[in-house]
Amino acid sequence: MAVLGRFLQPPAGSFFLFGPRGTGKSTWLAQVFDGALRLDLLAPEVLRAYQARPERLRQRIAAEPGISTVVIDEIQKAPQLLDVVHALVEERTDLRFVLTGSSARKLRRGAANLLGGRLVAAQMPPFMAAELGTAFDLQRALRIGLVPLVWQAPDPEATLAAYAGLYLQEEVQAEALVRQVGDFARFLEAISFSQASQLNLAALARETEIPRKRAEAYLDILEDLLLAFRLPVFQRRAQRQLVQHQKLYFFDAGVFRSLRPRGPLDAPAEIDGLALEGLVAQHLRALCQLRPGGASLQFWRTRSGLEVDFVVYGPDLFWAIEVKRSHRIDRRDLKGLKAFAADYPEADCLLLSLCPEPLVIDGIRCEPLEPWLKQLRP
Repeated sequence: MAVLGRFLQPPAGSFFLFGPRGTGKSTWLAQVFDGALRLDLLAPEVLRAYQARPERLRQRIAAEPGISTVVIDEIQKAPQLLDVVHALVEERTDLRFVLTGSSARKLRRGAANLLGGRLVAAQMPPFMAAELGTAFDLQRALRIGLVPLVWQAPDPEATLAAYAGLYLQEEVQAEALVRQVGDFARFLEAISFSQASQLNLAALARETEIPRKRAEAYLDILEDLLLAFRLPVFQRRAQRQLVQHQKLYFFDAGVFRSLRPRGPLDAPAEIDGLALEGLVAQHLRALCQLRPGGASLQFWRTRSGLEVDFVVYGPDLFWAIEVKRSHRIDRRDLKGLKAFAADYPEADCLLLSLCPEPLVIDGIRCEPLEPWLKQLRP
């Protein structure tokens, strides 16, 4: 399997590295920290040993006096190790700890020691188009997504089909996050219809026949497992009445497709459009996570129905972006961006579509989506 360079740059000192399963955290760490002492808590024998005696970590490090970096994979499997890491960070300034995790739930709940803020948090998203270079293909990305585990698999479709099952079995069941795994699986299928839409938990709870509070808990689990994220409404200096419901996206367009049921009543064009918007969402989210100055990702929608799909806002960045799955652009497609530009003349407004040529219409840039994704770098 070819090893591709990633845009993520390691923070100085010790840090947490979060990312869903299969996004390439271990591969990246092996590249960047070649020769580090590594503990893989996904290995049952290793997990048992360090769960039973967390202080064993001290002994293991003492046996490697020349080691400068310690990598602990899937730290949420044994959060009791964080107390030992905390003490070692205080005692050994010559040691760097890198703690990876595909679930933030166990680290945020209970008495887990989060090291008093001594470790920064970094994120490993799926591939960005620019990381793949000439290997990036928009139609393939829309079909199977950009999770490295799937993209580089000999049989991507089969790997993608098993991905949701992996989380249900290994994360939800093994960590006993929910009592009724069947209810959670039904919720996961139902919430796939909320992709790129404003989230209505009350309606979702009614549809899945579960209490509203349980639906909220299931959504929290989905976010803690890093499978989905919510976008808030951009409200800075608001001049119009805005909606309050957040929008939901799965972290990867291919994962969304694998979860979304399809049948005679499901138009392929509708699912393709949601996958396309989700693909742009995951790229913009990766940009916000990886760029040195940081940025936030939001959306804008007025109560009268004017909408901009994405607003990227940072110290040196202010973008308003609309995504259209069409090969022709109509002036009506620019309605939301024009309204946003009237309220926020400081913003750079952009429409992305499948149109093959770049255009400027009424002062708004309209770019072909695939080339734009390929040049997007943090």
